[in-house]
Amino acid sequence: MLDILLHLWFPVASSLLYAALGLHFWHTRWREADTTTDLLPMQRWERMAIGVTLSFQGVGLYAELFGAGDMRFSFSLALSLMLWIAVFIYWLESFHSRMDGLQPMVLPLAALCASLPVLFPQARVIAHADAWGFKLHFLTAMLAYSLFTLSAIHAVFMGFVERKLHHGKLNKQLASLPPILMMEALLFRMIAVAFALLTIALVSGLAFSEAIFGKAMALDHKTLFAFTSWAIFAALLIGRHTYGWRGRIALRWTLAGFLALLLAYIGSRFVSEVLLGRI
Repeated sequence: MLDILLHLWFPVASSLLYAALGLHFWHTRWREADTTTDLLPMQRWERMAIGVTLSFQGVGLYAELFGAGDMRFSFSLALSLMLWIAVFIYWLESFHSRMDGLQPMVLPLAALCASLPVLFPQARVIAHADAWGFKLHFLTAMLAYSLFTLSAIHAVFMGFVERKLHHGKLNKQLASLPPILMMEALLFRMIAVAFALLTIALVSGLAFSEAIFGKAMALDHKTLFAFTSWAIFAALLIGRHTYGWRGRIALRWTLAGFLALLLAYIGSRFVSEVLLGRI
């Protein structure tokens, strides 16, 4: 009974904390009534609260992944880990750049994903998890997923801010963010780093497929979606460098690439584990 309570405590507590923080940041940064208030940079207690929540979720994820003596993984753990890394990267970035408007988008998603291992506890044991080829593949893939998640959220947020700007409805908090061009430059830096990580993940998957998965990489829907996502982001970066793509074009290509990447593993595992009941 105690083990079950401990199993539930960390994901539930972190999910509730993320949700409460998301509501707080929406109320203090996005709400239209804030147009007459003073500017409010991220406070020390807010950073500490996010850090504590990250710690709660991190402990829970480690126990879920490695607590049984081997490595267990599933679509729910993948999403939870992906958003944990994304929030962690964003939390670190908040010490250097003022991007406060993103919290009301990032934190509710983190709250949802933190609770998924409780709702969908099925997980499978990963063979060859100690192999260095697997570790390279897994680490680069999860970092790429997380950075592309932040990139997609960042792109949607930029579109939101730009629309508010055109209609003259920005409150003081959002109006105090860096200029759109600076935010756009940050977006493409994140995409470039994530693209490099995804390239390493795909190459390592091809090179060490037999050692990692016990068979040569097959051209299945997971592989097809992964390489489709790689091609979309490659085209976006080339278009940015060659033709100066930005604004809605960049938003559409970013979301298309992210959706393809999400379907590559998360979508296939969701269908297998939840819809078909296969572990």
